[in-house]
Amino acid sequence: MATINEVQDAIIEEFSLFAGDREAITEYIFEMGLKLAPLAEEHKVSQNVIKGCQSTVWLVADLVDGKIIFSADSNTGITKGLISMLLRIFSDRSPEEILNTELYFLEKIGMSGIISSQRSNGLTAMIKQIKLYALAFQAKAKANA
Repeated sequence: MATINEVQDAIIEEFSLFAGDREAITEYIFEMGLKLAPLAEEHKVSQNVIKGCQSTVWLVADLVDGKIIFSADSNTGITKGLISMLLRIFSDRSPEEILNTELYFLEKIGMSGIISSQRSNGLTAMIKQIKLYALAFQAKAKANA
């Protein structure tokens, strides 16, 4: 399995192919969202909604063999693409890996110039929620140790 930084580098390389073409990049993000497995309807409940997102984003996390497995969905294609990129990076990682990750790919691909400030705030909220899950699973593991 690739490291978190290897996945970030792969995403940077993928986006470099578009040479800053904002329309093509937006379409690519949308296509990534189409590839995200749909979230089961029973998980589309208010306690799984990420607060601070313009669109509705549901995020579910399960700890399996010390790794956090994330599942997510959104009611809009672009947002679904954004969360799918984050899951590509963070899913199937230990809480410590997630908490110690420096996300540099967003700056390198110029995400701030691609999405609106409202979507950027939502993206920040998604990252925060992923890290909160990691922190909670880490604390639970220490309490049970």
